[in-house]
Amino acid sequence: MKKIEITTWVYQYDSVEELPTDEQNLIKVAKEAVNNAYAPYSQFNVGAAVLLDNGEIIAGTNQENAAYPSGLCAERVAVFYANSKYPNSAILKLAVTARTGGEFLEPSVPPCGSCRQVLMETEIRFSHPIKIILAGKKTVRILDNAKSLLPLNFDDKFLDK
Repeated sequence: MKKIEITTWVYQYDSVEELPTDEQNLIKVAKEAVNNAYAPYSQFNVGAAVLLDNGEIIAGTNQENAAYPSGLCAERVAVFYANSKYPNSAILKLAVTARTGGEFLEPSVPPCGSCRQVLMETEIRFSHPIKIILAGKKTVRILDNAKSLLPLNFDDKFLDK
């Protein structure tokens, strides 16, 4: 038997003001998007914003459904819309934030497993890492790429025969 260690580095900032202006703006867009979330069942509103290599910013929100599996997370809404509208533009950065009970959460909320897989596929598709920005009420956590969220990911190599 061999034990293998997998390390993920997370950079934590005590304030959004410590970040570069483009990342502050991306968080602002994600926090504004929370207001458009459709979450009548959970009251857990999530906003996401992606920055594309063409300079465009696309926002997304979680969209619930009474049949729970039929809804979508904010991250996937933003990524799928960005890939649909700008199919040749890589996603450089993704900011995510969540609010419940009228308050943004602290600590920040990471993407679910399905969103992690979609982010990995998008990194692979464009051969470019996506910087992950997780914005809480005050603190911000940043990961260098989606691979950091899902180190043992499933990809197209498993589909080769």
